[in-house]
Amino acid sequence: MTNQGKEPGPDNRVVKRLLLGEPLPTAKLEGQLLSKRLALPIFASDALSSVAYAPQELLMILTLGGLAFLSFAPWVAACVVLLLLVVVASYRQLVKAYPSGGGDYEVAHKNLGERAGLVVASALLVDYVLTVAVSVASGVDNIISALPALNGWRIELAVGFVVILMAVNLRGVRESSKAFAVPTYLFIASVLLMLIVGLIRTAFGDAPVASSAAYTVEGEDLSQAAFILLLLRAFSSGCSALTGVEAVSNGVPAFRRPKVKNAQATLVLMGGTAIVLFAGLTAVALISQVHYAEDACHLIGFQNCETTPQPSLVAQVATAVFGANSVLFYVIQAATACVLLLAANTAFNGFPLLGAVLARDSYAPKSLNTRGDRLVFSNGMIVLGLAACAILVVYRANLTQLIQLYIIGVFVSFTLGQAGMVRHWMGLLRGGCTNRSEVWRGLVVNAGGAVLTAVVLIVVTITKFTHGAWLVFVLMPVLYTLMLGVNRYYRDVETEIEVDETTAFGADGDHAIVLINKMQKPALKALDYALAARHQSIVAIHIAADEQTAQRLEQQWQEQNIRVPLIVLESPYRDFAVPIIRYIAKYRENHGPTVVTVYLPQYIVGHWWESILHNRRANRIRQQLMLVHGVTIALVPWLLDSSELIYGRRSRPLPGQERRGEPVRPGTRERVSHPRR
Repeated sequence: MTNQGKEPGPDNRVVKRLLLGEPLPTAKLEGQLLSKRLALPIFASDALSSVAYAPQELLMILTLGGLAFLSFAPWVAACVVLLLLVVVASYRQLVKAYPSGGGDYEVAHKNLGERAGLVVASALLVDYVLTVAVSVASGVDNIISALPALNGWRIELAVGFVVILMAVNLRGVRESSKAFAVPTYLFIASVLLMLIVGLIRTAFGDAPVASSAAYTVEGEDLSQAAFILLLLRAFSSGCSALTGVEAVSNGVPAFRRPKVKNAQATLVLMGGTAIVLFAGLTAVALISQVHYAEDACHLIGFQNCETTPQPSLVAQVATAVFGANSVLFYVIQAATACVLLLAANTAFNGFPLLGAVLARDSYAPKSLNTRGDRLVFSNGMIVLGLAACAILVVYRANLTQLIQLYIIGVFVSFTLGQAGMVRHWMGLLRGGCTNRSEVWRGLVVNAGGAVLTAVVLIVVTITKFTHGAWLVFVLMPVLYTLMLGVNRYYRDVETEIEVDETTAFGADGDHAIVLINKMQKPALKALDYALAARHQSIVAIHIAADEQTAQRLEQQWQEQNIRVPLIVLESPYRDFAVPIIRYIAKYRENHGPTVVTVYLPQYIVGHWWESILHNRRANRIRQQLMLVHGVTIALVPWLLDSSELIYGRRSRPLPGQERRGEPVRPGTRERVSHPRR
């Protein structure tokens, strides 16, 4: 029985297959694309889940001024809803104009220039990392609201969930969408049910009452300027409901055909659902008198505030509507926790796609544009997961602190993306387009979006900068500089290696060198490879760091009747590469600019620790010889028995069967010959 068609591999590859599944051929890429039904939980989970914490953050900021400030909540929420409507309408235009998956980055890069594009890219990359951190921290927060005993394991839970999400996404977009579809739709259905029941109870005179309704808050004395600033800060926190809208524009290539229509439909469905849930949760929270403070000890009457975490807004509303410890309460908490954790999934799709576009444009390492075994950009997913874990550990998975870093990047990309679309439409008008009415409509929508998002960006920056958002303004320039540097590096390399106008092929000579340390099978195998290549001339070279070893090799060389010349180069300072380099230079002085091929035996091992015990000298020689102009290095592998961990079989040959040195030697010959492996 043969293993034809099977990829041999070590045990760790078996583990990889169990975790990620069998590799998918490129031909199946089309089958991995998403329908609208599966695309919604993939690309909209961030926007949908943000309604679980955006109302909470909005009310929490207003509470800083006292409970009386909650009367402004409906107006602040209305502004957020209006902004969300404008942004969704704007992105419908963007998806249609730029369906290649670059999103705001591509729009800004093509219409506003390279620097604007890189600002957007750096903002989006930071925001995607924070999306994972904030979503997971919020999900863990809701889990702890239902199970307070887990509060001490907050960081471990958060990092563990990031690892799980990364592993699921590495299995492929289609598989992750199936895994995440049920929790997302369960969240939508359960929250809608909670809102409907809460509003019906209110209409019939039995309004739900939250557990925190009895707590009061001692507000701060505010000047007029502080009063306005507090309202603006509440608005900026509520704007976290807009996060994730841009993910659809970055993920258009992942949709089934017709890609643009499917992406636009998903965007509208996502926006409409987010608006309903955000407005409904804010309304029912106000009706049930949810009081949520930035510090639990600011709630007068809250017992053990130093050690007991506050129940989240969703948990309090669910308790008020369905009752504490009811089945529907735990369904709401479970669904909310799941969708908050899965909101990170939006970033696990958006970040790798954006990284692939940046790599394609030479602003990021080319490895980010390489698809893994499951046809996803796995390198980008791994980078995102590691960065998010680092953020969670540094900020101890604290949602209140992490939320301050959030949405800055979103509104930077919103603003520059919409400004780029305005430039796009104006270019079409100047070019004499035929569908002028449609272009004008798009121009008006995107111009309005650009103005509104620019105003919000200013507000968010002012209100959040001193609360931790300054870190975003540090990270963005760092990423910007790195991407610009990578691009300049790739550009310089391309210029260096581009083909000349005239190219002359051929060389004056072809000389082979086989490095021989001892009379062993790997050395003879390397010699056999060199002879088989039929070079014009060939020598074997031994670097004599030890005189006795050199003498013994010369004696064995004669006993084996090998007629390839053996040259012994003295190395009194035990340097192995320098004598070879000097030999090559002297040979070229005598024979002209000859191409030289150096054959080096190399052990192939199966255990990581064996690499410490072998190939050290060969690696050093190879690294130094690679710097010599006109020298080619040929590595000749020798499979040790432990390499069966890689190849799945014993590597020791029977005499005359496999190419592993010289099991059978003729008497006297010019070249070594035996059956090839």
